[in-house]
Amino acid sequence: MRRRVVVTGLGAVTPVGNDVATTWQSLLSGVSGGADITKFEASKYSVRFACEVKQFDPLSCMDRKEAKRADVYAHYAVAASVQAAADAGIVPGAIAPETMGVIIGSGIGGIRSFEDQHDVYRTLGPSKISPFFIPMFIGDIAAGIVSMRLQAKGPNYATVSACASSAHAIGDAFRIIQYGDADVMFAGGSEAAVTPMAIGGFANMGALSTRNESPATASRPFDKDRDGFVMGEGAGVVVLEELEHARRRGARIYGEIVGYRATGDAYHLTGQPEAHEGLQRAMRGALNDAGLAPADVDYINAHGTSTPLNDPNESKGIQAVFGDHAHVLSISSTKSATGHMLGAAGSVEFIACALAMRDNMVPPTINYSTPDPECVLDYTPNAPRARAVNVAISNSSGFGGHNVSIALRRWHD
Repeated sequence: MRRRVVVTGLGAVTPVGNDVATTWQSLLSGVSGGADITKFEASKYSVRFACEVKQFDPLSCMDRKEAKRADVYAHYAVAASVQAAADAGIVPGAIAPETMGVIIGSGIGGIRSFEDQHDVYRTLGPSKISPFFIPMFIGDIAAGIVSMRLQAKGPNYATVSACASSAHAIGDAFRIIQYGDADVMFAGGSEAAVTPMAIGGFANMGALSTRNESPATASRPFDKDRDGFVMGEGAGVVVLEELEHARRRGARIYGEIVGYRATGDAYHLTGQPEAHEGLQRAMRGALNDAGLAPADVDYINAHGTSTPLNDPNESKGIQAVFGDHAHVLSISSTKSATGHMLGAAGSVEFIACALAMRDNMVPPTINYSTPDPECVLDYTPNAPRARAVNVAISNSSGFGGHNVSIALRRWHD
């Protein structure tokens, strides 16, 4: 019999709040994180706005020396992990270190540090490159720093699958606990890619919205007038725990992960097959893993990127998997508020699923004004909706053809 895995802690740093409570209230209230870029001089760029994290102080969770030796993406990861640990009631030393692990993914890792140190190299020469450059840049270092902070000596690594990175992290952590290789896992993702090269690169490939005149309304998933995603940043980390371990210590339980499936498209570097066939297989696989029927699902937090390609493809994929029930369940894309947080997106959206279940409240897809005849489902437009959420699915996809679906169910004995 497989061990049961529950969610006992949540932590987040997002463009609409530097903690879970603020982020959730912002999502329900329709707050947009979109605004002009402040992190670098963007006046010469074709895209001059993003969903930045605001008023974040790394010294709230790290000492000055530690913060100076880490990239911003690691700052966000530590902050979200510390929040998740506090929310779960976990303190260092209270749980056997060998039974607790960390998986924190990132799509790009320390790209700001890479850009900064390349500037140093170009202007001052190779001798002036920081000796901390490599650990600041590599994509696994956030997981390493968090493991040291929490004294977690179980499985410890990073997942890198573009915008599915943190969803893979949560799914892998789920399996690790199921298989008995750990009792507690901190899992999620972090990203800090509002940088000159990242914005320039995504803009030049035509992936980003160019609504420079209205940043707050630029991210509009499933809307007919969408024109690309809005870059976001931040981190989301959850605590997963073996059920009996959580019960013994009296932990609060947000929900139970009951299904996970990861698939590949084997199709295109950045594109998707018709009706997002790979994501269809992920959704079907998660349902099968959970022993659920399509009609059991109440809410899907969609990948919903606000790109011309993804949104109709994902909609058609949901229709193919859920049939008539696709028109009954609620769907929303919280990327409409946070922007696309890349490697952190899946974990923050999983947190939204857990909170929707806790509060029986579906967060909206904001900025939805013009229906698209190719997107014909219920996207919870512009206002939250009260409804029973007993089963939720979180969808994630990424460049390279990566797809993940995770099924979360209300916990009961």
